[in-house]
Amino acid sequence: MTDTAAPKSGARDAHPEHLGHVIFIAAAAAMGGFLFGYDSSVINGAVEAIRDRYDIGSAALAQVIAIALIGCAIGAATAGRIADRIGRIRCMQIAAVLFTISAVGSALPFALWDLAFWRIIGGFAIGMASVIGPAYIAEVAPPAYRGRLGSFQQAAIVVGIAISQLVNWGLLNAADGDQRGKLMGLEAWQVMLGVMVIPAILYGLLSFAIPESPRFLISVGKTERAKKVLEEVEGNKIDLNARVSEIENAMRSEHKSTFKDLLGGGFFFKPIVWIGIGLSVFQQFVGINVAFYYSSTLWQSVGVDPSDSFFYSFTTSIINIVGTVIAMIFVDRIGRKPLALIGSVGMVIGLALEAWAFSYDLVDGKLPATQGWVALVAAHVFVLFFALSWGVVVWVFLGEMFPNKIRAAALGVAASAQWIANWAITASFPSLADWNLSATYIIYTVFAALSIPFVLKFVKETKGKALEEMG
Repeated sequence: MTDTAAPKSGARDAHPEHLGHVIFIAAAAAMGGFLFGYDSSVINGAVEAIRDRYDIGSAALAQVIAIALIGCAIGAATAGRIADRIGRIRCMQIAAVLFTISAVGSALPFALWDLAFWRIIGGFAIGMASVIGPAYIAEVAPPAYRGRLGSFQQAAIVVGIAISQLVNWGLLNAADGDQRGKLMGLEAWQVMLGVMVIPAILYGLLSFAIPESPRFLISVGKTERAKKVLEEVEGNKIDLNARVSEIENAMRSEHKSTFKDLLGGGFFFKPIVWIGIGLSVFQQFVGINVAFYYSSTLWQSVGVDPSDSFFYSFTTSIINIVGTVIAMIFVDRIGRKPLALIGSVGMVIGLALEAWAFSYDLVDGKLPATQGWVALVAAHVFVLFFALSWGVVVWVFLGEMFPNKIRAAALGVAASAQWIANWAITASFPSLADWNLSATYIIYTVFAALSIPFVLKFVKETKGKALEEMG
């Protein structure tokens, strides 16, 4: 069988007897996504406190906030190789330990430099989780359910973002609205960062309750164990011997995916790798993480009260969850590509309205009433359309679009590109906002618009295909 041959084991129509158990496996693996979202967004509650405590300007502040993304890029680039060597589950357990260390260190920094160091450690864990989560879920999920189960990663990310904003809001109120107010002997922002130790430990415990990927088990010669996992997740109606043969045949040309395998074509990488990189870059260049790293600061800059700004950050996170649920419902029904196009159009509208609203001068430190409401509604529209499209479909695409022989390495490169793009947006926003907030949102609008022809021309639908069919 070649990569593009139709499966003869019945895998494409496989339905597990205990779908709830398969859902639990995917949800446990996606706990890394929860930590990804929580760790990425919890810093939103500490931005102004860090600026005040360490007396730094916008440029230095941006580097402290964004430096975690350097760790993310390194973690994403190396996670595929680590997972191929020691297994997907061990990779999750390493990430859980790093999340725990980062949470404790970030809550108890001695100085600005070691706060940045602990954030890099947390970033490395996020990068690992960003690769291993979708890859593992894609490898254990039956093809008929893979889109919905693959979207668990993004669902977990947005829930993590929302919970972090809710925790931040609660802790801020407990500290009488002061990010530097005392709580449990620490400043409120330190407690915000330290709370992550709880989900980090839970992630580590859950990793002991789920099976290793059947593809990894086959790659290390544990075929009988792989058959048990395949029967567990794809049902007993498939031909297990044929299924193992399909995976073995697909992996025979795979050896161990390396960076060298991605090279080819006229522009350094193979075209499919560039498409993965393009999806990752567009996902970030629309400015989505500005809404989660800097939303409280953004709303305060246009005159919103600090407590209200935290509340608006939380409502944006709820909209993010609603959009993600919509995507989970439709990703296997109408496909990945149509959702991406719908989302791009909606994001262009939301971002353009934000750019218009922010073009008005402040009156008594606030936007005019009409523009203020337009900015608030448009921000929620933007997040909604991102969540129901690019937030989910990019992770689903990256988990399934690459041929078997390059999947791990290609996913690592695409995820690294995503973190580098995320860093570029995160590090540049404070300075760009000081320069011209409206022009900054025009830039994001342009990238949202450019994503439409990119998807139409280069991206192929992957709905309903077995991973062994990708070529």
